[in-house]
Amino acid sequence: MTKVSVIIPTFNRAHLVGRAISSALFQTFENYEILVVDDGSTDSTGKVVAQFGSRIRYIPLGTNRGVSAARNAGIRESSAPYIAFLDSDDYWLPEKLSAQIRFFQDDPEVLICQIEEHWIRRGRRVNPGKIHQKPSGDIFSPSLRLCLVSPSAVMISRSLLDETGLFDETLPACEDYDLWLRIAARYPIPLIERPLVIKTGGHSDQLSRRFSGMDRFRIRSLANLLHRNTLTFAQEQETLEELKRKCHIYAKGCFKRGRKKEGQFYLDLPEKVRQGPVETWPSQV
Repeated sequence: MTKVSVIIPTFNRAHLVGRAISSALFQTFENYEILVVDDGSTDSTGKVVAQFGSRIRYIPLGTNRGVSAARNAGIRESSAPYIAFLDSDDYWLPEKLSAQIRFFQDDPEVLICQIEEHWIRRGRRVNPGKIHQKPSGDIFSPSLRLCLVSPSAVMISRSLLDETGLFDETLPACEDYDLWLRIAARYPIPLIERPLVIKTGGHSDQLSRRFSGMDRFRIRSLANLLHRNTLTFAQEQETLEELKRKCHIYAKGCFKRGRKKEGQFYLDLPEKVRQGPVETWPSQV
């Protein structure tokens, strides 16, 4: 039986997706499948993927539905007990999958782990700042501030996704922040301290450049998390404090830009969250 399903979501990255696929094909671990989910690309992505033939499964979605929908489609189409994600602008070194499989074999109670990365920005190697350094184990508290888990670095048990749910397709961005928080609230996320992922950045098609005010998606995630009834009392208090902090900062930016109604919504949000789920969110993009 296939041990690992590798899921590569992509959208209009014909110039990058071939590198990602090649890095997945040249793994020293052999018992895996590769699924490339094309999220409605309008460039030559399909032709690039076709060059790899039957070595990969190509899943075209037809229309652009977002990275959450693409990853979720790959999960539903996959078959292995373990799942590894690879963003189409990143790539792996050959030992990545084997290192994580060994980690799971050595500790059968582990349901998720991530592996260390090298960062490349605009073609140059950079060192992540202290705030971005990955913790290991119980990472819920530091993960409230910012996302400390990279999709391309994760391997996860399918049974864990069955328990916590998949990526939230209503979030245009920060969907990974949302899922990792849901998982970290219940389980440790260990880190393998071997840099076997090359994480690239600085290009114009990154989600962080497509949307302004990314913290509004993290705010929505925190609000949703508070109503899932899965947090301990201590986690709930930490989450509420981080929600207040993010709302204050975001509202301040809204007022500065003359968006008074939106700013007031976020100032009032922490109290609204105490009263029940938030049904309507500002539509400003």
